[in-house]
Amino acid sequence: MLRAVIFDFNGIIVDDEPIHFELFQKVFAEEGIELTHDAYYARYLGFDDRGAFSFGYREHGREVSDTKLAELIERKAVYYQEAIRNHVAIFPGVKQLIGELAQSLPLAVASGALRNEIETILTTAGVIQHFKAIVSAEDVLRGKPEPEIFLKALAALNVGNENAIQPGECVIIEDSKEGIKGARRAGMKCLAVTNSHAAELLGEANEIVSSLENVGLASLLRLCA
Repeated sequence: MLRAVIFDFNGIIVDDEPIHFELFQKVFAEEGIELTHDAYYARYLGFDDRGAFSFGYREHGREVSDTKLAELIERKAVYYQEAIRNHVAIFPGVKQLIGELAQSLPLAVASGALRNEIETILTTAGVIQHFKAIVSAEDVLRGKPEPEIFLKALAALNVGNENAIQPGECVIIEDSKEGIKGARRAGMKCLAVTNSHAAELLGEANEIVSSLENVGLASLLRLCA
């Protein structure tokens, strides 16, 4: 039985993965580290900012302190606000799907993005009112593929709910391999969208679609039947 839907953000609601790649590339270059397009999409995409910068330093045999890590994240956040000021693209079908689901189900966002970024774009897109909970990078200690972010989103949806929603009654909508792993580890169903990876790389998902344009409540109900 389907009782809740949890959305990833980057690559699912907002089409900004190319922007994130460019900004990671820019910040890494400022630190003397090269990040290629192929490397980003193969190994970095599923990480939150903390995970991506930590991985990048490790991959190049360098250590990074917590203080330096915080500075890198903040620098990229400043660049991101500048980048989206003139360009916010929402994936086709997303607003319609959110509006349809919100009529009968509680919705949450669980994303490795920063809260300010999520709230800014959801507000601009006119859909923030449909989400009961937002769990962002600041809210978790371990990002995807760990299940913490999804379990925290479920806990937030269950606040004040006497009949608690169980993990198996949730569908996660994801675009990354790490996100799918996290959803499955949380005991939740996962619908994968091929916005960032080819279908053959998303095989752990319960179902794979090429776009959310053709997804509705009925198709998500089938995942939890």
